[in-house]
This record gives sequence, C-alpha cells and structure tokens, in this order.
Amino acid sequence: MDLSPRHLQLREMLFRRWKTNGAKVGDRIESQNEIIKFCDFSLITVIKTLKDLEAEGVIRRQVGKGSFLVKTPWTEAHHRIGFFYNRDIVGGGIFNNEFYTKLVVAFEKGVVSDGHEFILGSFTDHKMPVEMWDRLDVVVLTGLTPHTRLDDLARTSSQVAVIDMTLEGLPYNTYRIDFAPAFTVMFDRFGSEKRRYLYLDSSIASSEQVARLEAFRQACAAAPVEQELKVISVNQETGAEDTKALRDAIEQFEPDFVCGYMHQSWHTQILKWVHKPTKLYPFGLDVDRAGFVVTSEEWMRQVLAAIYDNLEDRQAPARVYNFPADFRP
Repeated sequence: MDLSPRHLQLREMLFRRWKTNGAKVGDRIESQNEIIKFCDFSLITVIKTLKDLEAEGVIRRQVGKGSFLVKTPWTEAHHRIGFFYNRDIVGGGIFNNEFYTKLVVAFEKGVVSDGHEFILGSFTDHKMPVEMWDRLDVVVLTGLTPHTRLDDLARTSSQVAVIDMTLEGLPYNTYRIDFAPAFTVMFDRFGSEKRRYLYLDSSIASSEQVARLEAFRQACAAAPVEQELKVISVNQETGAEDTKALRDAIEQFEPDFVCGYMHQSWHTQILKWVHKPTKLYPFGLDVDRAGFVVTSEEWMRQVLAAIYDNLEDRQAPARVYNFPADFRP
C-alpha cells in the first residue's frame, strides 16, 4: 500500500499512542474528531489513514459504535528487551563494575533463554536515547540517581522498568532488593550482647541508599540489647582508592562489625587495620563470602516474570516488587 509521508507519520503516531496506552485487540480507539484534537493532521488525512488501517485489518469500523482494534502490529510474542545503565555512575563501562556485570549477565541469560531479544546500552544523567527505546518493548534502567533527568522517560512508548531504585509517584514498575529482613536476622543473631557496628553508607545518593540505611538503623534499634552504631559516607564506585576516612573510622571506633557498601579491595585492607576479630558484612551479588547476599539469577527470574505479565496489561498500575536478601554469617 502506497502511503504518503503524512499518512505514514499519522499511522506511526497512532501506533505509538496505542502502544503507550497498552491498547489490546477489541479496544475501542479514538474517533476521527478525537484524533484531530491531539494531532496536527487534517480531517482528510485522518479519514484516509483510518480507511487504510481498516483495509489492512488493523481496525474494524462499526457504524454508530466506533472503531475497534482487530490486531496490534506493534506487539509480538517475540519481545525486544533493553537493559540500560547510567554511564555517569558506572564510569568506564558496565563490565568494570562487579555488581552491574553480574546483574546484566543474569538478565541477558533469562531474556535469551525465554526466546526474546536482548539489547544492552547506556544513558547519562542528562541524556537518554528515547528514539532507540521506542523501538523496544521494554526498557530496564539501573543506576538512576537524584541527579538523573527523568522527563525523557515520559516520552518513550516503551514500557519502563527500574532496577534497584524506587521512583515515588511515577508510573514505572520498580524491582528492588529488600535488605530489612537480612538486617533483622543479623541483629537477632548477634544483638544479645552490646557490640560496635560501623555502617558504610554510599555517598552516591539514591532512594535505595536512603532506604538501606534507615532499615539498618531500625534493625539495630530493635536488637535485644542496645548496640553502638557509627555511620560514615564512602564512595565504593569511583572513590575506592580514597580510604583515609574509612581507615580513621576503623582505628578510632574499633568496630566488631563493618557492614554496608564496600569495594572489594577494602576487605583485606580493613582486616589489616583492625586490632581485634572483626566481621565484614558487605552487600553482595552472587558471592560465597559472608554478608547481605542476593542471587542474581533468582532475582532476575522474578523480575522477568513480572515484566512479561506487565506487557500483557500495560494499563495496570505501577508496582514496587521487593526481592529479599539473605544474611550469611
């Protein structure tokens, strides 16, 4: 079918609108007059485009009732799913970061095993590749911070899912790790005697960084015996070589436990700085050592199952999905 550029533009705009709204087969679409209200196309172009869509079998027009979708060309059983990370946080690239490397490998494995197409990319705090995202079914984002401009998200027709951050009041599904149960298990185990806990809080601000600290404070306060807690800020991502504040805190506070955000290179250094038996409990993904641990394949299996369900019903309200971490003593 030979369509003019104007008809192609309107067709693309309608498909994008229906995709964004999660329109399904059998749904009523907008009338000619309703379409004219939200676009700059003439009535003649709208009528011609709708007639072409009817001839292709995309819509069915019923006199006195309106027009209804017969098929949705923008949806397929085969999905294109993108995983995008914040380059401003990861720095030199995602495979230079242990956490994100394990996360993306587990996610890709799940997507490909399910017979779908996986796309890996990045964005920055100030720029998101929205035009590329429009060609995907789902965009999974990780590494968002309070400095990230989120207005671009509203411009994509792709379904947006956010890993490891909660965006309050925005219509995007969030998949986060819940550390509160693991913290409670630790303090139930060791909280019968007064001990010193040094919590390493990330200087990279995010809703999850705040939530983890608050959950740790609450678990500490709920311990059977009052505990001594000290919190310091660290940059475990791009400031791993700057350990002066960490060393000073350890030598002055003399903790029994060091918990929280920890660069891998700090483990051996901390054990050199302490002068008594001290346990290290960092956040970990797919690790055998002690700490607050998550198995990436199990987490991503849960994430993908929810993503597929949400693709079936894009009009469902956004949810926050919690995956519990384990405490390994």
